[in-house]
Amino acid sequence: MTNNKLLKTGKGWRMGWDAEAELYQGLVGGEDWAFELTGEELQDFCRLLQQLAATMEEMTAELMDEERIACEAESDLLWLEVEGFPTAYELRLILHSGRRCEGNWPPSVVPELLAAARSLKVF
Repeated sequence: MTNNKLLKTGKGWRMGWDAEAELYQGLVGGEDWAFELTGEELQDFCRLLQQLAATMEEMTAELMDEERIACEAESDLLWLEVEGFPTAYELRLILHSGRRCEGNWPPSVVPELLAAARSLKVF
């Protein structure tokens, strides 16, 4: 029997997947909070986070060093926003349906969270 559970953690973040869970296969969390996500919500989270990271990277050449920017992306299931400098930004998440949860990560943990989202290809 294979283990269909995966939990990735770092200082100030965590992300997980449980393929055998009935409703909430995904998990996202910060330093002192966490909530479960459906498979679709986790998929949207990972996809939108990567889109926002790409946008912030593109903005590096467009902004002066001291300029801050905010960008948002959303699906029917959730809303994400990044705010800060193109190389260091905070991430916010709000679920649109069901639990209506809200979470955020400081700039220091976003690069590791982004790397985890890119490598969490179990769904």
